[in-house]
Amino acid sequence: MITRHPRETLTVMMLTAGGTIAFYAYSIYMQKFLVNTSGLSRETASQINAITLFLFMLLQPVAGALSDRTGRKPLMISFGVLGVIYTYPIFSTLARTTDPTVAGLLVMAGLLIVTGYTSINAVVKAELFPAHIRALGVALPYALANTLFGGTAEFVALWFKQAGMEQAFYIYVSIMIAISLAVYVRMRETAQHSRILED
Repeated sequence: MITRHPRETLTVMMLTAGGTIAFYAYSIYMQKFLVNTSGLSRETASQINAITLFLFMLLQPVAGALSDRTGRKPLMISFGVLGVIYTYPIFSTLARTTDPTVAGLLVMAGLLIVTGYTSINAVVKAELFPAHIRALGVALPYALANTLFGGTAEFVALWFKQAGMEQAFYIYVSIMIAISLAVYVRMRETAQHSRILED
């Protein structure tokens, strides 16, 4: 699979890297961040997480429908550009925020940006491969990238925090999003060049 479709395999890994680390940062790790860095109570952080993730869930079909009208690339590029620009400011402002409402709005802003990736990334990856190799073609590079970048996001964040340079995590996330952005800009519009159409 990798030898026959090396470009598609690498594309899946690189377009996943920035999106998955951003998603983990704003969802899985966020509760610990709000408690350990912002100083909010566990109960308040849990409430913020529950509310923002519920709203985030509702946004997915809306953004997916938008991609059917405008194409996949514009949404993914929007995620990349906004993620690179706003990840550091969102996290650094959250670090100084003690107001739960402000914290919730900042987390929601981050999740809104990430929606440009999460709402369509599965279909984008599926559109890269022909039917006979699609399941493995998507699953293997996605699992590798998800493990390497998403799965280690919390570990990396806590390591930076313990080392006294927590802001380096914000930079790390921004760099990974920038790498994925470079892939989004260079890749074909999968809605127009879908390998699914041959099925």
